[in-house]
Amino acid sequence: MASIAIATEDELSEAIVLRLVSEVGQPHDEVLKLRRGGDGYLKSKMGSWRQIAARQVMIVLTDLDRAKCLVEFRSRWIADGPIPSRLVFRIAVREVESWALADHDAMRKLIGAKGKLPINPDTLSNPKQTLLAFGQAVPKEIRDDLVKQIDGQLRPGTGYNARLVHWINTSWSPVRAASRSPSLAKARVRIQEAVANFGS
Repeated sequence: MASIAIATEDELSEAIVLRLVSEVGQPHDEVLKLRRGGDGYLKSKMGSWRQIAARQVMIVLTDLDRAKCLVEFRSRWIADGPIPSRLVFRIAVREVESWALADHDAMRKLIGAKGKLPINPDTLSNPKQTLLAFGQAVPKEIRDDLVKQIDGQLRPGTGYNARLVHWINTSWSPVRAASRSPSLAKARVRIQEAVANFGS
């Protein structure tokens, strides 16, 4: 039985990784969650993630954000050499919100019929802002959770993570989302391979 640990930047990323783990066919122990705010923590602990991967599957998810080159961004994180086979290091392009936006069926349940959803969410320059913009047109109960305005700028509402985590757990499908997000599709494959090969 595979042992799995995950390290993520925030609650939404953690919820998505947990959904990806839940679809793995191989039996596994309860997942150890090592979330702490921001990518700085994740990057500073890469040595620890490598050590953990010596004895179990270790999944690390970060956002590409505004970095210009995915290859250069990744190389800075793994500068200490090849990563262990049990260390699944994945980068959401450009933010994990692009993975959320990729499931149109589930997104319609959240935001309703208004607005044109992105066909290729991995190409969005700011997926979070795209999601917040959709949040302006939803019923007030959901809108108050998702979005607020500060000095004319859209910002996540106080219930942003809680609302989206519940939605990820009840409506979002990794299979549907992966059909529109190459970075998510690759993450699904790597997680499934790592768990399947645990102990080999």
